[in-house]
Amino acid sequence: MATGSILLVEDNEDDVYLTLRSFERHHFTNEINVASDGEEALDYLFGRNGKKMVHPMLILLDLNLPKMSGMEVLQAIKQTKQTSLIPVIILTSSREEQDMIKGYDLGANNFLCKPVDFVKFVDVVTKLGNYWLALNEPV
Repeated sequence: MATGSILLVEDNEDDVYLTLRSFERHHFTNEINVASDGEEALDYLFGRNGKKMVHPMLILLDLNLPKMSGMEVLQAIKQTKQTSLIPVIILTSSREEQDMIKGYDLGANNFLCKPVDFVKFVDVVTKLGNYWLALNEPV
């Protein structure tokens, strides 16, 4: 299993907890860093505010974020050479077709709708982890 870090960009504390709990429950040992808004995510990735630039192996991105939307974050990631190849998984409650189309158009690698039910949420995160952390070959 790949051991790189994961960036979770999520402002909902319950969803952060569920995601972290799902990874822990299924023994994914990757370090997970959490950004609670779009600006914080880009600061983290691009080494803003005097920090070192970080290159996680996977980004889980919500769309509905404060300060900067998930689509704006996705666009910044995919337009920058140093981050453009990092897989970005949109993990959102939106089921809007235009969000899916725009997300894929901007370079998202997957678009997953967050289930409301805890068991289904854990199942989605587990499957996501199994594919992106165990099977996928990162660049």
